Amino acid sequence: MRRKIDYRPAVTGSSHFLRALALVGLALALLGCQSAPRDGADGERPGGRELTDVGARIMAYAEQAKERDRYRPPRAAQRESLARGVGHLLKGDAAEAERLLDDVGMRVNRLTDVASGRRYDEVAARDPRGREALWGRLYLNADARVRWNVQVPHPVADLDTAPLGARLLEETPGGALVLAGTHRDSGKGDSADVAHRTDSAFHVMVTELQKRDIPSVQLHGFARTSDRPYDAILSSGAARTAPEGAAMLADLMAARDLRVCRGWSDRCPLEGTTNVQGKAAKRHETAFLHVELAPAARGDGSKAAEARTALSRVLSQWSDG
Repeated sequence: MRRKIDYRPAVTGSSHFLRALALVGLALALLGCQSAPRDGADGERPGGRELTDVGARIMAYAEQAKERDRYRPPRAAQRESLARGVGHLLKGDAAEAERLLDDVGMRVNRLTDVASGRRYDEVAARDPRGREALWGRLYLNADARVRWNVQVPHPVADLDTAPLGARLLEETPGGALVLAGTHRDSGKGDSADVAHRTDSAFHVMVTELQKRDIPSVQLHGFARTSDRPYDAILSSGAARTAPEGAAMLADLMAARDLRVCRGWSDRCPLEGTTNVQGKAAKRHETAFLHVELAPAARGDGSKAAEARTALSRVLSQWSDG
């Protein structure tokens, strides 16, 4: 049986209460020494504030996608309000963002991670049982300008991509995570396959980041077979070129003994050329990396750790840029 990744702090013996108290104290102390927040991030905030384990919260949400509830995409007017709300949040106007998001059944929650003290803005459904809960979530680093984003379009169908996205968000400052909220097969036809639909909340949130020239990595998984003998298949989607980040990621993975297929120079399967977020990135002239990982390069094995380290290095480079 696959071992689950556990985000909870290790606690033994009778020290549960003291350890929890210490973690809360650490988080509160760290609030006083954060880096400069995103523009306007500390202005008027009508949304909720929570001290939480952010990684565990993300995984709990990803797990609910297994239910395969019937998915219905947001209507055009709802997508417009969502886009404007996310846009205002990225500008630091939390009050206007909350007003616009409220119109579509969503809200902004300010989260402080109990272990690291880092703060995040979460765009999520107000009602965890409502249809909006299946639209997905957005997590933005609130302590610095957002300089990269990781996307998880198939959190259940592509096993272990959700925990990988959560870890990258937590381990590498300055980023955002866009997470789909349902199984790709849960809607009518392909309506829930957000990597190939432009009428999803997922696509709206991604394109708002692209409009601001924020580069992205989209995570996928594939089954390794005789005709797919790779640990990773890397491409730039519809652009079919090798942006600096793609070449860097390929080199870093190869240096860690991962077998990589480079879509810009090799003949690779699963190059993501029909991916709609990749097409949007090409229109906005924004870097987009389509990353397909074999089972061993996801999860919690040694190859997965090497792949995660390589991805984190690229994100750190973007964050420092």
